[in-house]
Amino acid sequence: MAKGRRNLGELGVEEMIRAGLSLDEARAFHEAVKGAIGRTGGGSSPDPKELWRQLSEGRVLKPSHPHALHQLVYYTVYSHWDVSTQGPPLYWFPSPLQSKSTNLGRMMEIHGPKLLGTSYKDPITSFSLFQKFSVQHPEVYWSIVLKELSVIFREDPKCILDTTDKSKHGGTWLSGSVLNIAECCLLPTDCPRKQNDSIAVVWRNEGSDDSPINRMTLREFREQVMVVANALDTMFSKGDAIAIDMPMTVTAVIIYLAIVLAGMVVVSIADSFAAREIATRLRVSKAKGIFTQDFIVRGGRKFPLYSRVLEANPCKAIVVPSIGNDVGVQLRKHDLSWQDFLSRVAHLPRSSYYVPFYQPMESVTNILFSSGTTGDPKAIPWTQLSPIRSAADGWAHVNIQPGDVYCWPTNLGWVMGPILLYSCFLTGATLALYHGSPLSRGFGKFVQDAGVTHLGTVPSIVKAWKTTRCMDGLDWTNIKSFASTGEASNVDDDLWLSSRAFYKPVIECCGGTELASSYIQGSPLQPQAFGAFSTASMTTGFVILDDRGVPLPNDQPCVGEVGLFPLYMGATDRLLNADHEDVYFKGMPIYEGWHLRRHGDIIKRTVGGYFVVQGRADDTMNLGGIKTSSVEIERACDRADENILETAAVSVSPVTGGPEQLVIFVVLKKGSICNADQLKMKFSRAIQRDLNPLFKVSLVKIVPEFPRTASNKLLRRVLRDQIKHQLSMPSRL
Repeated sequence: MAKGRRNLGELGVEEMIRAGLSLDEARAFHEAVKGAIGRTGGGSSPDPKELWRQLSEGRVLKPSHPHALHQLVYYTVYSHWDVSTQGPPLYWFPSPLQSKSTNLGRMMEIHGPKLLGTSYKDPITSFSLFQKFSVQHPEVYWSIVLKELSVIFREDPKCILDTTDKSKHGGTWLSGSVLNIAECCLLPTDCPRKQNDSIAVVWRNEGSDDSPINRMTLREFREQVMVVANALDTMFSKGDAIAIDMPMTVTAVIIYLAIVLAGMVVVSIADSFAAREIATRLRVSKAKGIFTQDFIVRGGRKFPLYSRVLEANPCKAIVVPSIGNDVGVQLRKHDLSWQDFLSRVAHLPRSSYYVPFYQPMESVTNILFSSGTTGDPKAIPWTQLSPIRSAADGWAHVNIQPGDVYCWPTNLGWVMGPILLYSCFLTGATLALYHGSPLSRGFGKFVQDAGVTHLGTVPSIVKAWKTTRCMDGLDWTNIKSFASTGEASNVDDDLWLSSRAFYKPVIECCGGTELASSYIQGSPLQPQAFGAFSTASMTTGFVILDDRGVPLPNDQPCVGEVGLFPLYMGATDRLLNADHEDVYFKGMPIYEGWHLRRHGDIIKRTVGGYFVVQGRADDTMNLGGIKTSSVEIERACDRADENILETAAVSVSPVTGGPEQLVIFVVLKKGSICNADQLKMKFSRAIQRDLNPLFKVSLVKIVPEFPRTASNKLLRRVLRDQIKHQLSMPSRL
């Protein structure tokens, strides 16, 4: 943390006024801070963790306070905190009473004494022990969790896990079982809060921000899915691949589940893709048809979507209108409007029951794709196991419960779309969808008006919310937890986000499409630190490998590449257009008799057992013989100057030879002006202070924006290529 700052008790009213409070507010806040310090019982030098607990849980800091005040207090409380010996500073602490009402805490209270014996104490104390038990005995854990989710088998599994086939690194899960995972989403259960009259989906259209929230019961939703499933049977055959290239609207979700219910396979395509990328995914998946929209409507403007699909030249398209009931474009002869598609079953009663197509557990229901920054993207098949894993991790780590309202701005073309869908429908929560841009105030008002209890994000969206202040004045205090994934989180952005709901936890999630979940996450049963992961996910085991592929000690701080234990329920065992063995297992070491699975992340285990993602293995760099990561450098630079919006660090070996040189790309806040040479000095000081005194910044380049994948991941490789020629010219250094 920052050094040289005074203790919190030494902050005066004047500094609080400079942070944005009026004189009267500053005086009242100053008194409240003094009271919080007194309640710690630590005199003039209180324990920072206890002081922060008093300030956050005591609601001394409020969402209405300026972010500058939250920053001032947080960074002052932890100003003398030594991360190298104390681990990351903590901002949220689980309540012993509330922990027992979480999904996992309740499960532990019931089964913990039997499974762990006298070692079991309570959900918080025994969490790490229980997580290790779930790794060593996954069949026990999953036999319990399956009863907690809305999983209905047509034919029960012969066993939870079968490892007799040694050719399958990950074993065979739920062998012999038959079901339809979409049917599991649509039927009511014994749970009193997942009934036919329960609210399944809530939504609002952009531009209707003062209109009532739209709501659909489970019965109404199921009827619409069955209508679409019946219509699908008039055009396609069982096993056909059917693409969806639409925003994640209520209609898109209905189509998704109808395809699965009918025994067909969803092909997920993000609505941001250009025609060439759409065509690639249709070709690789051998899709027989595609659902799309005429336009995407954002901020009152129409952006063509059907025309991009036309350019990709697919087979038959079914086109959903973005506004009203009529499609706003001229269709090709063999394409259908949404209304014409539904009219194929207009003769059937709307409540007509559809008989689901039941399949073995290992049957493919969804084809998703990696980002595909070079060559064809990997085509990743999800079986019926994948949704179960997705929902189970949401149940255990985000604590999704019946009656919760879960919102996450995403798309069915990305892994978070299906994860969100299944996490709601298999737990009995309500799915919340905003038909518009998540960067607008309208989205934030929807979160408020819909009573969202769990809000998922990606860090770049949070940064935009904080920078534009578009969410000021909205009430997000109904939120119980946030979740974040997609890229490394910024501590200050997470500070802003958590403060919007009286410092509720931000559950960090890191995984992949091929895992259908996260291998490391936060947990409501552990204290949380901004931008850090507190645990491996339930049943997940991994080791951290050094540069030679040798596992590092499990109980010590270290940095290295992740090697996953292969017994990972829900992970892929095949790829459609690549060799699964080569991609995930070739060259990986054997650990305790298991062939480790490659994931590609570099992570740091801190003091205290927390984890920080350092980026992908190809985003590491060697500076003066010391291995570090782009993310670590960027975290040091982001707070070096108040005009900085974000930074990107790359290293390049000059064409003339010599050691790698560090380059920092910078995007400034709107309207800001900075000198690159001055930033270079500030970055060097920050890096040398926070990371290593030997590190040196060779060049700073200010750019208007960073290149990103369609899923918003930063393309450091492109930046690296752009700068190579400049670093080869000594006069530029």
